[in-house]
Amino acid sequence: MKPSLTSTEIQVKGIAVALDGAKIVAQAMKQMNPDVVAVYPITPQTEIVTTFSEFVANGEVDTEMINVESEHAAMSACIGASAAGARAQTATTSAGMAFMWEVLYVASGTRLPIVMHFVNRALSAPLNIHCDHSDSMGARDAGWIQLFGENVQEAYDNAIQSLRIAEHPDVMLPVMHTQDGFVISHGIERAEILPDETVRSFIGTFNPQYSLLDPSKPTMFGPVALQDYYFEFKRQQVEGMDRALEVIPQIGEEYGRLTGRKYGLLEPYQMDDAEVAVVAMGSAAGTARGVVDTLREQGIAAGLLKIRCYRPFPAQAIAEALRGKKAVAVIDRAIAFGSQGNPVFLDVASALYTHRLDVKVLNYVCGLGGREVLPRHFDQAFQDLLEVARSGETSPVVRYLGLRE
Repeated sequence: MKPSLTSTEIQVKGIAVALDGAKIVAQAMKQMNPDVVAVYPITPQTEIVTTFSEFVANGEVDTEMINVESEHAAMSACIGASAAGARAQTATTSAGMAFMWEVLYVASGTRLPIVMHFVNRALSAPLNIHCDHSDSMGARDAGWIQLFGENVQEAYDNAIQSLRIAEHPDVMLPVMHTQDGFVISHGIERAEILPDETVRSFIGTFNPQYSLLDPSKPTMFGPVALQDYYFEFKRQQVEGMDRALEVIPQIGEEYGRLTGRKYGLLEPYQMDDAEVAVVAMGSAAGTARGVVDTLREQGIAAGLLKIRCYRPFPAQAIAEALRGKKAVAVIDRAIAFGSQGNPVFLDVASALYTHRLDVKVLNYVCGLGGREVLPRHFDQAFQDLLEVARSGETSPVVRYLGLRE
């Protein structure tokens, strides 16, 4: 990969559009012009691939679009294309990703830089097509980098950066970037898109080190590795993930010089002097930000820590951001059944423990199955945190917001 460095030295004026998250990601795909896109429809992701299919039909991209018989086949086709040296992308959600389960691990274990445009949706049963994070949380240990977007603009920006992150020679891992189903995927917002030539200059060209189609360098992908070498393969994946913690903010900085929108692993808001704080991901972070502003007007030192990069988990950066806080609430839109807390909470609590920080932490579950996450829910969480800061009492640690009595 050899992106143009000169293109990132001068900020480029974006083109203002009014689009939903699904359509703007399709626009990003058009601008990246992938070699292969393998697709299968599933609500609420379908609009991404149907919109992109129009670009294919109109000859606006050079992409070979493969309409497969299932999501398992979609990821399998991407694996074959990527192993052959092509830039391969797909999109899915919820049960679609669950059907990909086996081949998610093949993609990451084979170190293929596939990009998956992902729309968060609840898993059955009961049947539900609206947003929570149970689907992507199920794949948090599958070896994929995971980025979470807050709004339509971030869905677009993350889509473009995902390709650079995946193809970075120090990383070479697949990337899924998420947007909350219907809230972002079908919510029209003002956003800015870059000129086509700017995007193509930013992503550069991809020159794979290995390809199944290069007879001069015979290569094997996905060999059998039993107790003799399997362990070493997995340890190398760990190295790729660890290096991504440096690569992701580097690419985010470069993208910021280009667009004026800088990205890192986290996005702290009013955290410098905050005494109590909420940790959130996805669209709920925008709601929490408004509550922080209201509380600040009342003289309450509230803050928000938005996690953008969930895998690899930026434990050190999170620990530093939460150092010295009196009480913290971690928001989960998924349940880890039978555990001592829920997915994001468990990672945050582990980060605080391993960095020897004594911070009181509560875990809130909210927004399951698309239930609205409202300002009054975050206001309740902050009021609870103020009481914890005063009394030191955290029981019960796991609580629920917006749950009907």
